[in-house]
Amino acid sequence: FMRRRNTEKLSDILGQVLKQNHLDEKLYETRVLKSWSVVLGENVMKYTTNMYFSKKKLYVTLTSAVLRQELFITREEIRNSLNNYVGFPVVKEIVFQ
Repeated sequence: FMRRRNTEKLSDILGQVLKQNHLDEKLYETRVLKSWSVVLGENVMKYTTNMYFSKKKLYVTLTSAVLRQELFITREEIRNSLNNYVGFPVVKEIVFQ
């Protein structure tokens, strides 16, 4: 048996493939969308009707104008919390609608 000397972890190889095909950012965006209720709580989730990414901006549609204003004021803190939660600076800006 010949043993390969340049062995790599499967997770490293998958990471490289995702990055080369620009899929890593989509993966992080999906993680952000899934983490919304964890980071902001179930109460905020009740008023969230839609979320999507476009050009590194996270668009969030809310049914409460009062909550929209409150979250708008703390949007930088929310952005930092979401990015920290997923471990990658994927959210550049949050737009509340």
